[in-house]
Amino acid sequence: MAKAPLRTLLFLLSAFSAPAVLAHAHLEHQYPAADAAVDAAPQALTLNFSEGVETGFSGVTITGDKEQVVKTGPVKRNEKDRTQLIVPLEHALTPGTYKVEWHVVSVDGHKTKGSYHFSVK
Repeated sequence: MAKAPLRTLLFLLSAFSAPAVLAHAHLEHQYPAADAAVDAAPQALTLNFSEGVETGFSGVTITGDKEQVVKTGPVKRNEKDRTQLIVPLEHALTPGTYKVEWHVVSVDGHKTKGSYHFSVK
């Protein structure tokens, strides 16, 4: 008889903790890809997240080898895909390694951040 209340308690704990884990927008893939070496400099970066993001509370900073900040246009969300951010680059990237630092707020209000590197040959 004591097993039923224990199962109920475990069920309730898992039901309330699972949404919290899933409620953050995690970077799923990006272009250029993390650790990639691309031949042609991209005109924009694209970042795809696990859930929709709010552009007004999200941002991306790109820095080069000598920690110079790369100028970008305003971060936009793909009109047909709320999970994709597009970061237009104002100038062509020169050969070198770049660090991308991002922070987003998902549509449900949770914040996440991260970074990755790529290089242009």
